[in-house]
Amino acid sequence: MSVLYDVPGPKARRLSLLVSVIGGAVILAGLAAVIMVLAMPRTNAGGVETPGMLDPSRWDLVLDRAYWRAILRGLTATLQMAAVAAVLAIAIGILLSILRTSNVKLVRVPAIIIIELFRGMPVLLLMLFTLLVFSTGAYWAGVIGLAIYNGAVIGEALRSGIASLPRGQKESGLALGLTPLQTRFTIEFPQAFRQMLPIIVAQLVVLLKDTSLAYIIGYQELLNIGLRQVPTTFGSKYLFTTFFIVLFVYLVVNLLLSTVARIISKRTASGRVGGLKARRTAAVIAQLGGAGVAGASVQPGDSSGEAQ
Repeated sequence: MSVLYDVPGPKARRLSLLVSVIGGAVILAGLAAVIMVLAMPRTNAGGVETPGMLDPSRWDLVLDRAYWRAILRGLTATLQMAAVAAVLAIAIGILLSILRTSNVKLVRVPAIIIIELFRGMPVLLLMLFTLLVFSTGAYWAGVIGLAIYNGAVIGEALRSGIASLPRGQKESGLALGLTPLQTRFTIEFPQAFRQMLPIIVAQLVVLLKDTSLAYIIGYQELLNIGLRQVPTTFGSKYLFTTFFIVLFVYLVVNLLLSTVARIISKRTASGRVGGLKARRTAAVIAQLGGAGVAGASVQPGDSSGEAQ
């Protein structure tokens, strides 16, 4: 018996079944309507009738190797930009989180201003600013814009992870004679990073999708090649086809990244990739630090090393 809600009776179960059936029917009807609309022939501005979006003549493009080479070239450019921007974003996020949590006001306040400024600034505006002011070229303008924006978001996420840790973690490190910076890097930061890993990876998925904004500044990424160059080269009748394929490629890449993120999160949480060792180290440090704070001593003749 559930303690959160009453067990539904016969009438409630019938009502739930009825709502589920009706909801499923509405969804199926919507899908059928979309398919019918896509399959209907089109009439262009000149009055010429063209085949529907699902007509086989619009999909013979998928058998053309030149088309897939173009899509692969765009995907490679997208992944190159996303990979470099992700590394820089994580580095910027780590730096900003350290500055944001500093005890020195002259360091902490500028870090807060920087984080809030770049978190509130559109990514495309950062790309355009970098391109127009520094003349870096489309690739580096996109990389720098993505790295700065996502670095600010990741930095705030890491700061939240550090703030959520028990106060005893920091006190234990200080009691062992570590400096505040050493305590931050060896005790607090590894735990905060592992705790915020799902959020960080989710932000990296957003970063990957935001590479499509580089389309505006002329970078030859997947969206640019798929929706601008391919229809120009192979014909505008393939616009919907390549739109669907580009969408599918983005979904596959993002789902793979999300799957990898879940695997990493589970492995680190279960300790199979160093997570358990890190937690045990932190626990020992906390125990020893707590013993030092409490004034406990270890007897010289006690070989087990337990506090008396």
